[in-house]
Amino acid sequence: MPYITDMALNLWRCVMKRAEARWCLYRSLYNSSHGFNESEVKRKLAELSGGSVKLCKGENGIAELGISNPSRKNALSGTMMLELEERINDLEKWKEGKGLIVYGTEDTFCSGGDLNTIKAISNAKDGLMMCMFMQNTLTRLQRLPLISVALIQGKAIGGGAELCTACDFRLMTEGSEIRFVHKHMGIVPGWGGASRLIQLVGSRQALKLLSGALRIPPEHAISIGLADGTLSSAADSALEEAQKWITPYTKGAANVTRAMKKLIICGREHLFEDAIRKEKDIFATVWGGPSNLQALSERTKYN
Repeated sequence: MPYITDMALNLWRCVMKRAEARWCLYRSLYNSSHGFNESEVKRKLAELSGGSVKLCKGENGIAELGISNPSRKNALSGTMMLELEERINDLEKWKEGKGLIVYGTEDTFCSGGDLNTIKAISNAKDGLMMCMFMQNTLTRLQRLPLISVALIQGKAIGGGAELCTACDFRLMTEGSEIRFVHKHMGIVPGWGGASRLIQLVGSRQALKLLSGALRIPPEHAISIGLADGTLSSAADSALEEAQKWITPYTKGAANVTRAMKKLIICGREHLFEDAIRKEKDIFATVWGGPSNLQALSERTKYN
């Protein structure tokens, strides 16, 4: 009888460990129990078109995810937000994958949310739903069992700065910058960027960067631990140099690389969800508020 009990206990532990591993990797932060109406927010985002998010999987196990909306400085439209979620869903199923490079076309990384999209969902309810959708999406990006790097050419501002924090590493080309400009738009980060920034640089540095809306060039980003290297390549060869940079970390069997990343994910997740959900609550207090609406009426986009 004790032998059977031990077997049952070991089986239960095995099941729980597997469930925990799945939780760490793929579970979304929000569902209907949190008041999140995914089908409704997707319907509204689908009406706000422009740009594209392209995915190219390499035979070497390294994928390239391209943000492209050149006329809007690679700002994310509603349909681009949906495409980003779809591409991440594809990457979650890619068993041969080992690495990921996220980049922007036309020598610009990403300038956050497209102004037309932002104005169309400027009321508090829609803003909160968009916030929850993007937190789900970027958290799934962060939890991918792939070693990821954001290749930052030109500007990564606002939501673009938040996007780059969802990658494991950040490489910056000469003359590029990261900037959390949210305060100038009368809001705070809402895609999980503040919580991730604190994990990367600590609370004191994060407070300086957020409250000062500081421009962060490559040298400064490296000195505070926000960036991992500077690339000297021209725009047309930066992707190739990023491929060379990530290759040493993705050598070997895919299952070993993916298992290594899973260890990091699960070790990092403790209490993170509490912090990022609180970020959503704080974001909801300013989205669509007087300062936000005034900023939207006065500026086409803060650069």
